[in-house]
Amino acid sequence: MPDKTRKKHRPWWQESLLLLVIAVALAVVIKTFFVQAFYIPSPSMVPGLVKNDRILVEKPSYWFGGTPQRGDVVVFEDPGGWLSAEEDAGPTNPVAQLLTHIGLYPTGGHLVKRVIGVAGDTITCCDDQGRISVNGQPLDEDDYVNHPNAVRCRGPMGPGDCDWTAGPVPAGHVFVMGDNRAQSADSSYHLCRSDSPGCDPDVAYVDTDLVVGRVFAVIWPHDHWDWLHRPATFEDVPDPTS
Repeated sequence: MPDKTRKKHRPWWQESLLLLVIAVALAVVIKTFFVQAFYIPSPSMVPGLVKNDRILVEKPSYWFGGTPQRGDVVVFEDPGGWLSAEEDAGPTNPVAQLLTHIGLYPTGGHLVKRVIGVAGDTITCCDDQGRISVNGQPLDEDDYVNHPNAVRCRGPMGPGDCDWTAGPVPAGHVFVMGDNRAQSADSSYHLCRSDSPGCDPDVAYVDTDLVVGRVFAVIWPHDHWDWLHRPATFEDVPDPTS
């Protein structure tokens, strides 16, 4: 005798809709709490990250009191006026905008830089070899900065100001720089200069509350796929003395 209690299958369209809802819900949860895709908006991180590269950012490293560390490549919201209108726009296609909101398309409107200094650190440019120092320790940046032998110093974007000091970095903030030092409007670029009276000295630092997470992988294009690691040179940086 047939089992009349056997549950009937849903129509295919109901199952498909249910799977779609579950997939979207999972994408939103993953984007919100764990991993989010972004794209590189400018050439400021060449050679490691190229404009329009698709990257993955993980968020758990900065949970439960964790904070960005020296050497981390981080994605953060614009502190105010750092992005151009084009970089801040994000995708314009309505479908891409929708997919961005639910985590199925890379997000724009953010910046990607490397953390050079954390709270309490003093950053100095530059020694007689053109190296930036953090708390008096010169950084060996040849492995990741663009054209390491072609620049006079590892200073800010522009003509090359090789004599500046930043810090101590305020509590709850970081000092960030692009790896392409000649084309990166970063913390060093936003430092107050002697010819800019009335400048807010805090504008050069990024509030850690604006940091979305740490970049850990390049996923597109396929020939540029790579894992990102914290450079060993930052292991030698001493803690700030005050």
